[in-house]
Amino acid sequence: MRWWAAANFVSNVGTWTQLTVQNLLVLQITGSAAVTGLSVSLQAAPGLLLGLAGGAVVDRWSHKVTATVCQALLAAVAFATCLLVALGRLDLPALMALALVTGVVATVDGPACSLLGNGLVPARDVPSAIGVGSLVYSAGRLVGAALAGVTVAAFGTAAAYGLNGLSFLFVASVIPFLRAAPDAGEPAEAPPAGAVEEDRGVRAGLRYFLGRPRLVALAAMNAVSALFGRNYSLTLVVLVTGPLAGNAASFSWVSTTLAAGGIVGAVLGARLRSPGVRLVAGLTAAGALLQVLAGFVPSTALLLVLVLPMAVAESVGDTAQSTLLQTDPPARMRGRVLGAWSTVRTGWGLAAPPLLGLLMEVLGVRAALVGGGLVIAAAITAGWLLRRPGSAPRRVQVRPDVLGAVPLPAAGRPVAGAPVLLSATLRPGVAGPAPVQAAAHPDTVAPVPVPA
Repeated sequence: MRWWAAANFVSNVGTWTQLTVQNLLVLQITGSAAVTGLSVSLQAAPGLLLGLAGGAVVDRWSHKVTATVCQALLAAVAFATCLLVALGRLDLPALMALALVTGVVATVDGPACSLLGNGLVPARDVPSAIGVGSLVYSAGRLVGAALAGVTVAAFGTAAAYGLNGLSFLFVASVIPFLRAAPDAGEPAEAPPAGAVEEDRGVRAGLRYFLGRPRLVALAAMNAVSALFGRNYSLTLVVLVTGPLAGNAASFSWVSTTLAAGGIVGAVLGARLRSPGVRLVAGLTAAGALLQVLAGFVPSTALLLVLVLPMAVAESVGDTAQSTLLQTDPPARMRGRVLGAWSTVRTGWGLAAPPLLGLLMEVLGVRAALVGGGLVIAAAITAGWLLRRPGSAPRRVQVRPDVLGAVPLPAAGRPVAGAPVLLSATLRPGVAGPAPVQAAAHPDTVAPVPVPA
């Protein structure tokens, strides 16, 4: 896991070094802000259209092989871009094609790398592994953004792409030496007989995602939060440079505080053990209420006081959310669940900035922050009130003297006087006998029926 974290840090440094100069490069080549935005959309679009298909590939093939191939392909794209920039041959069609290829590969690379990293630690430590990943991401972002200026000044724009290509190769070279933890969690169990192809398909992943209320709840919270808040790099820059009469230096302080809060949140998120939907909802609501308060601040100094907990709540919530997405589904479905999530997240990610921009144009930035925060809090409250009470399975213990004698197979007999502990999962509205496990002796475990 330490090697994997180091490889991801190098990769994030390379990625953010490239991203820091990429939009400027596109703008220099085309002279059009609209085309610059189109290149970003082209890179993100495959996540919207092919997310489930990419997840299905991850579920079908080895995570190590899939991640290695994807990293090698991303390195090839980065080196090709580096060469074209160095030779002065990067034109608009080549630029768009490279952006599209990068987006397609990323639909497979993202879930493959996430699930590969989770398999390096025991199942109980997956939240910590995800928290470490968030910490590495934030640290790589800070270092990459700083390194970009030095790299471009010393070696030119092409060097940023070359550095990113080398970072991908470093990850690809580390992957073959990684070893899964012995108790990394459940194996990728085979689907039921006679349903192999159906279970492996894209539709099966979508059906599973839509059939899990907790996953649907996460998607709904993410959508509302993305549409009416959380795009702090957009909303807060308008607030600082507008009503608060700040400048670029003032927003730099806000950006630094957001990054620091993200790192603190990643450290706290790494201590999570069994996060649930309630925790994500609570953190999302807390962030929304802090957003409301941010809409009333009279100065940048007071805004910084609110920005830090806002970033911490967002970071811890993201870690808890990622943990649920990567541990709730059975192993054979996790790639497709992450693919479905990529589709949802990309969709809202593309729709949110224009909507927030329109709200700020029509209502003003303060009203947009306050109104958006209230909408998020109200949506979470409504979801909480409208949830089906008692719909979750309950674990119960049944005393043996209530059930009477427990039939056991001939292979073993209970020890006289030994306690018999029965546990059953009961669902409201499900009648008839339910299977339970009777543990009368360490060597004797037998399923017994519970009377309706």
